[in-house]
Amino acid sequence: MTVGLLTLSYYSKRVCSVLEPLVIIATPNMSIKLNGILLPVTTPLRANENLDTEALVMNFRSWNDSGIIGYVVLGSTGERANLDEAEYLQVIETARGAVPESLTFIAGAGQQSTRGTINEIDGAAKAGAESVLVITPNFYKPAITQDALVRHYLTVADAARVPVILYSMPDLTGIKIEPETAARLSEHGNIIGVKDSSNDLQTFAETVRQVPNDFAVMIGNGTVLCEALQAGARGGILAVGCAVPRLCIEIYQAIQAGDVDRAKVLQDKLTPLARAVTKTYGIGGLKTAMELVGLVGGAVRAPLQRPHEVATAAIAQLLNEANHPLDNKSAGLSPTGPSLAHKAPDA
Repeated sequence: MTVGLLTLSYYSKRVCSVLEPLVIIATPNMSIKLNGILLPVTTPLRANENLDTEALVMNFRSWNDSGIIGYVVLGSTGERANLDEAEYLQVIETARGAVPESLTFIAGAGQQSTRGTINEIDGAAKAGAESVLVITPNFYKPAITQDALVRHYLTVADAARVPVILYSMPDLTGIKIEPETAARLSEHGNIIGVKDSSNDLQTFAETVRQVPNDFAVMIGNGTVLCEALQAGARGGILAVGCAVPRLCIEIYQAIQAGDVDRAKVLQDKLTPLARAVTKTYGIGGLKTAMELVGLVGGAVRAPLQRPHEVATAAIAQLLNEANHPLDNKSAGLSPTGPSLAHKAPDA
């Protein structure tokens, strides 16, 4: 006789007797740490646009000891939309082997259908993800009402074998998870937080106000990290952190210490770079910034493009300004990171 394992926190404390004759009740999984800075990592590609898993491992080795609390692979920064299913699973499996168990490990997920999303999450969990960041469906935009989002996420959370984090990215999807919707969904035991990548601080603060204290509201926009933390953000999932993790961490630590003035000065250093490597130059710009600090950026998959020489020079200048310390601390990575000269083979 087989034994089914059903975790209280995963399935809203409901035991489904049809799954297995015997069910063992386990204690809730408390390993998903969200207090701090997480990196939504890029996916390195070779010149021919094939995956460069060796480079991915090299990047993790540089980030693991930077002070971050974890990672998100295959979110919007990870080019999930441009990768096929086999590549998706390969990235998760490779990353799982390179990320220490002490760090939170989240995979991006989310197809246009509820059924497709459930299937994708199942694959991500089997490949090693301990939680999933689930973006809103958006193709049939007029049909994606707030009520439709509630039904979608509740069904996904019921089926998911790992905890779910909601993902609101209106700049890319045109769909926003409203505070009332987040509050309704926060009642589900397997939905543990929300990442808001907009810069709408009024809506962000209202979400924090409406959800329970143990529900993690995370900021995904580095241009407003300081303000979001002041508004109650648990932490940040920040693309710009891939290039300057220490600067993001210092802002977080300053707010935690009550040193708002220092946090604001540091934010002024971060904001221009954060804007450049997201909204202005996109993923190609972020990969360029990573290479400039000694990491592996790699190609982007067409139709995305790497920035031209003038843009690269602008990113370099912004990096220099962000990394210029206020005191004896460096905001960026240790100079012992991967060599700028690293070039992966094209095969």
